[in-house]
Amino acid sequence: MPPMSRRIDVLLDRLGATGSLLCAIHCALLPLLIAVLPSIGMAAWLGDGFETGFVLFATCFGLSVLAWSYRRHRTMHALALLLPGLAVLWVGILYAPLHHSLLPHALAMTAGGTLVGLAHVSNLRLNHRHVHGPACAHRAC
Repeated sequence: MPPMSRRIDVLLDRLGATGSLLCAIHCALLPLLIAVLPSIGMAAWLGDGFETGFVLFATCFGLSVLAWSYRRHRTMHALALLLPGLAVLWVGILYAPLHHSLLPHALAMTAGGTLVGLAHVSNLRLNHRHVHGPACAHRAC
């Protein structure tokens, strides 16, 4: 694979990992901030539309990046983290009793976002190992 394509793959995985982990932090802190944000005019950022849009983006982005990388490294480990993470995120949004319960919803969304972020981190490692060979898995390359 050309060097530019590898750099784009690394950039996309880092973007995915960062975004997913920021989402997990957002979901973990949401219960603490929920009382303060309406008073400073930021309640719209926490609405259902934003959350659904973000999960939809994370789904499309994560599946496309990991499918692209799978063609190179042929390992299911990252996908095995991504799919349960996305499932938890979608259940947290679509299952009304969970969606309307503040703490369980925050815990589910945090867990799902963390799994999606870890899937991207795992994919980065798989791509790195594929580029540098299996010998690099045990030492710094």
